[in-house]
Amino acid sequence: MPEVGRLAPSFSLPDQHGGIQSLADQRGRWVVLYFYPKDDTPGCTVEACEFTAKLPDFRRVDAEVFGCSADSAAAHTKFIAKHRLGITLLTDADRKVMKAYGAFGKKMLYGKQVQGVIRSTALIAPNGQIAHHWASVRAAGHAEQVLAKIAELSGAPTAARKEKTAKAQQETPKKKLAKKPAKKAAKKVAKKPVAGKSAR
Repeated sequence: MPEVGRLAPSFSLPDQHGGIQSLADQRGRWVVLYFYPKDDTPGCTVEACEFTAKLPDFRRVDAEVFGCSADSAAAHTKFIAKHRLGITLLTDADRKVMKAYGAFGKKMLYGKQVQGVIRSTALIAPNGQIAHHWASVRAAGHAEQVLAKIAELSGAPTAARKEKTAKAQQETPKKKLAKKPAKKAAKKVAKKPVAGKSAR
């Protein structure tokens, strides 16, 4: 089980194109390494599609997203083509990397304890250390959860925070403008001579 603050277990795994993706090559960037049971199953499809939809946001914070399962490169390619995925999928055929990250072992499935892939995610900081670990993941909404964690740890503003700041900046000048005419009107009333009085 990976521990926060410890160096992340190294890996070099084949991707859907047959190339090798190594953690060492990603030093200096955030790395999202999420483990999932099987290509093109309901939960795994939701998770992969959400990570794909959020890829521009991950790129903006200099983060690379890797999905990892025991499926072959051919299965990955088919999965990617069917759902138009933009993420890189890795093959951990002997499950050594999964075990190193606590993503393979006993889990509950339909009320029964079985041995298999545990849906989980490791967030690796640019210095190569484990920044956060989700030991058990719900597919829906997880991509947004990971983005929020990167923003929290790096101090980068989230989309919601940016929108709130922009709204505040737009409202501030309007309030200042609204106060100025009221002050001018008050000065004019004070200077106006009272009717019926003659100057001495």
